Amino acid sequence: MDQTYNPTQLAPVIRLMVLETDKPHPDTYSKRGSFGQIIHTHFAKAGRAHNPPLGVETDQVFVVSEQGGRIPTVKDFDRFDGLLITGSVYDAHGNNEWILELLELLKTLWIKRTDFHFLGVCFGHQLLARLLGGSIAPAPSQDWELGHCRITLTPIGQHLFRACEQHIYLHQMHQDQVVSPPTAASAGPDMLSPDTEVACWGYSEHTAVQGLYIPNRLFTTQAHLAFDEDMVKRQIQIRVEGGGIKDLVHADRAADTAHLEHDGVEVAKAILRSFVYDDDAKQL
Repeated sequence: MDQTYNPTQLAPVIRLMVLETDKPHPDTYSKRGSFGQIIHTHFAKAGRAHNPPLGVETDQVFVVSEQGGRIPTVKDFDRFDGLLITGSVYDAHGNNEWILELLELLKTLWIKRTDFHFLGVCFGHQLLARLLGGSIAPAPSQDWELGHCRITLTPIGQHLFRACEQHIYLHQMHQDQVVSPPTAASAGPDMLSPDTEVACWGYSEHTAVQGLYIPNRLFTTQAHLAFDEDMVKRQIQIRVEGGGIKDLVHADRAADTAHLEHDGVEVAKAILRSFVYDDDAKQL
């Protein structure tokens, strides 16, 4: 499904392929569409806030082949500037056939498309870290980071988000995390030059690596950008009913924070600036 937001015919257009690695709760789908459609709406809003405005074009493909999805081909990305991998109930450290096939596709794209941007949210953040040699595992405490959470920004994070404060707030929904962030050495010379720095832009008490950044190449976030109150509550419900979340008190407390405002649009704006610098931005 192709969607376009273009405020003027002369505006630059960012073209993203969204790789959907999960399906939202049925009630969320009926209201807001698939995760790819939700991402499109969110980035279109951020594009309107760019100076000057940016057009945002997306297409979506559901890649979980064991649920009827498909892994796209390299050629499918020819007209796109980047891809975004969504969150998922699956483990990014898992070896499901579709995950291994997706990693092979990502590796080929990374090597062949040196101009391409790789974006990841939650599962997508972890999978891209794995692609570059990082390691993923459940939190040492075995607990979940849920609901409205405070993230402390590193200096690069403050620069990326133009933040006067040292913190931003986003909704979380994960137990797994990046426990060993990727480096140029872990990625290998085919993927990254030896002098490439893979920066971490934020951390929390639960998760040391809240996002990764390589200029003009990689931008990931462990937290979710586009969750609203209903989505937070429904995604928690899915994980409780599926047996993933066992601490029901923690789940209820997290659901009680679902209404709180968060900085998801600011993160999306920063991601778009990594494609096209706006009039007020310094090169990153």
